[in-house]
Amino acid sequence: MAPRLFVFGMGYSALELARLVMAEGWRVAGTTRSADKAAALRAQGIEPFLFDRGRPLDDPAGALAGATHILSTVPPDDAGDPVLDHHGADIAAVAGLQWAGYLSTTGVYGDTGGAWVDEDSPLNPMNARSAARVDAERRWLGLPGVPAHVFRLPGIYGPGRSAIDSLRSGTARRIDKPGQVFSRIHVEDIAGGLRASMARPRAGAVYNLTDDEAASTPDVIAFAADLIGAPVPPLIPFDPAGMSPMAASFYAECKRIRNDRIKRETGWTPKYPTYREGLRAQAAAG
Repeated sequence: MAPRLFVFGMGYSALELARLVMAEGWRVAGTTRSADKAAALRAQGIEPFLFDRGRPLDDPAGALAGATHILSTVPPDDAGDPVLDHHGADIAAVAGLQWAGYLSTTGVYGDTGGAWVDEDSPLNPMNARSAARVDAERRWLGLPGVPAHVFRLPGIYGPGRSAIDSLRSGTARRIDKPGQVFSRIHVEDIAGGLRASMARPRAGAVYNLTDDEAASTPDVIAFAADLIGAPVPPLIPFDPAGMSPMAASFYAECKRIRNDRIKRETGWTPKYPTYREGLRAQAAAG
């Protein structure tokens, strides 16, 4: 029988993975929070289930039955990880589970002043959201008998969520904070990295899933503007007082993320090793 992927949180990144494995003949199921989104998933050939903190799966054993692979993209909330709080024991009870993945964040490393970090670097979360991610990682890796893998992701971009899109919508802002860089990952490379791990699982593994080059936001936006023939937005001096708390915390951290481990252990290499390749492909596609 074909493998079955069950996803908690069938959003942007998970849908890319779903499309990838469905093209290989996999069966895919996943959760969403609304009936409208459930109908949209069903129209794409994905078996939908409703789930959120206030609405656990109606029949978890039935929903998870036959799952060979489980992925969670659901972030923790103020009470913890809602997937594990409601269904950790159900996941641990799935017979024949070959792989489980949890999408975390490189925010667990905190600020390194631009220095490189890898999976063995100290964890130094600088806000409650990242601290909750550290706890969620620990819990996923501690599920008894579950072949869990943790993937730490930086900023995600791709069609619909890129510098090109922000330029076209008029929301692009080139914040000038000298020395500030961020790592990124194209949504297709998230799917490719997860698929590579599924093909070569190592229970307990923690991977940084990121491209090869950290870069500043002003550089990325300027490159995107040149690609599509748009004016390059002016630089705006960094001023945390004028930002939302989320944006200010984003700029409070500066680090470069190494991805050597997942390349070495799974054979994965990014299709888009830097933002340049990813944005060029998007611009070429229109």
